[in-house]
Amino acid sequence: MDDQNKNLILATALSFLVILVWFVMFPPPEVEQTDPATVTSDATAADEASGLASTPTAAADGSEAAATSTTETETAPEAPRIKIDTPNLQGSISLRGGRIDELALKNYRETLEPGSDIVTLLSPVGSDNPYYALYGWAPGSGLTHEQVPNANTLWSVQNEGTLTPDTPLTLEWDNGAGMLFTREISVDENFMFSISQSVENTGSAAASLAPYGILARHGEPQDMKNFFILHEGLISMTDGELAEIDYDDVADYDFNPREGAQAQVLQVTENGWTGFTDHYWMTTLIPEPGSAFKSVNKFDAKRNIYQTETVLPTQTVAPGQSISAETRLFAGAKEWEAIRNYQNDEGVQGFLDSIDWGWFFFLTKPIFAVLHYLNALIGNMGWAIIGLTLLIKALLLPLAYKSYVSMAKMKELQPQMEQIKERAGDDRQKLQQEMMALYKKEKVNPASGCLPILMQIPIFFSLYKVIFVTLELRHAPWIGWIKDLSAPDPSSIMNLWGILPFEGPEPGSILALMFIGIMPLVLGVSMWLQQKLNPAPTDPTQKMILAWMPWVFMFMLGSFASGLVLYWIANNLITFSQQYLIMRSQGYKPDVFGNIAGSFKRGPKPDNKDG
Repeated sequence: MDDQNKNLILATALSFLVILVWFVMFPPPEVEQTDPATVTSDATAADEASGLASTPTAAADGSEAAATSTTETETAPEAPRIKIDTPNLQGSISLRGGRIDELALKNYRETLEPGSDIVTLLSPVGSDNPYYALYGWAPGSGLTHEQVPNANTLWSVQNEGTLTPDTPLTLEWDNGAGMLFTREISVDENFMFSISQSVENTGSAAASLAPYGILARHGEPQDMKNFFILHEGLISMTDGELAEIDYDDVADYDFNPREGAQAQVLQVTENGWTGFTDHYWMTTLIPEPGSAFKSVNKFDAKRNIYQTETVLPTQTVAPGQSISAETRLFAGAKEWEAIRNYQNDEGVQGFLDSIDWGWFFFLTKPIFAVLHYLNALIGNMGWAIIGLTLLIKALLLPLAYKSYVSMAKMKELQPQMEQIKERAGDDRQKLQQEMMALYKKEKVNPASGCLPILMQIPIFFSLYKVIFVTLELRHAPWIGWIKDLSAPDPSSIMNLWGILPFEGPEPGSILALMFIGIMPLVLGVSMWLQQKLNPAPTDPTQKMILAWMPWVFMFMLGSFASGLVLYWIANNLITFSQQYLIMRSQGYKPDVFGNIAGSFKRGPKPDNKDG
């Protein structure tokens, strides 16, 4: 058989095997159908019985803030709210506890359907999925729990109005025992809140207390993807170490009596942040860079509450003096550019790693960076993917050129190789030795034809990861019917791609896998066309494998994100052009039309060589 076809079959089979393994290891995500009544009843019953999430308390000597669970005996009544309104966020802050517990993302909708609701991030207690941020002080020596603000403290507002990037909010609470607590909350144009907590001692005795921040989530999120390649759960960066912790792992922690729950406690010496991450959204507690703090992740099994905390060192405030603590809260969309600016310009160490770049992070990070810049330049993510494909193929061109030149030389060596086969007869060892000697003499590598394909495999997986996890691909349109490059092609051959007046199959169903869309069909044709640069092999089995391979790939990749299928189509067409030109430069004229015509004939078509 022609070595060109040998390499093509080997490379295609290798790609087929890799994608098959990918399907087995990473099946499409299944959306769990959770009964909302179950979640609501669990959370609401817990809240009615015990109030809000746990608040930290300090050790008796005030030397350390210990996040011990406490039970609130009263259900918090409804309290006044202060509106939040920024270019990206809308919501409100409850004066009961000063909780940031109502937040939605203005620029993101749940679906592409007209009139779809905007994405809700934080929700108050009493909603279906309570999820909120709390701040306060844990009491040390000289203070009791009643003398520090807690989850049920009713704050007074000092400046009526709406919290905007231009108008911060100031809250106050006097404990009636010589301590005046102040909390100033500000927010930027994107998704970062700044929380400045201070306490003034107007009494006659010194007191110790520790500032803290809490993120509490009642139960697991209902819209979890539960997909192996995507992390959803707790995430933290502590002294340069990234930790991604699944909800199941938090629930499996050993019971910590000091925390009053199943918990993991970590002392951070210098830099860090901790929070919850979803597919596209995130909330994160961020102490000031350079400050030490205690990071606590825990699960209250009785109330089904997941919690992550940052507890700063205990401070002592003397009479007539005041102390303060500065922290930040990220609550919003995982936009690459915004997160990168917080990391590079505002000192949030390792914040870009909050995006799940995966095992191939050394590829996914630069691939997305290039894709982002191309999208900013072109203004369309689909064309940016095609531009990225051109850049990747240009980088791999020297390797591809060397590979195609080697394959062209292999064709020239065919007569000598046939002579060696005749001389060697059934002596396999002699055949191998003489073949290797010929390759060495002519400086030919018979395996080089697979190198471009092998290089494409990690790039393919990295791009798959980028398209699946990055927010910028969510609901990103390309042309016409492709309105979401992170989703499969919605068209279907069942209704002749929208010509017939009825809907196609339900996305994700078996029928959707069978009745594929336009882009998977174009993918199959592009793979088939690429094969036609060479005559079909004379061996019937090999010929059948090559004939079926494009159409098998077409159906296998039909359920992939359309952005990934677009990349593969562009890659095939560019590869076809490169290979055609390189083969012509080596004196071989591919008879593409002749090979296409020959594929419809029963007999093999003879090889056509120019010069």
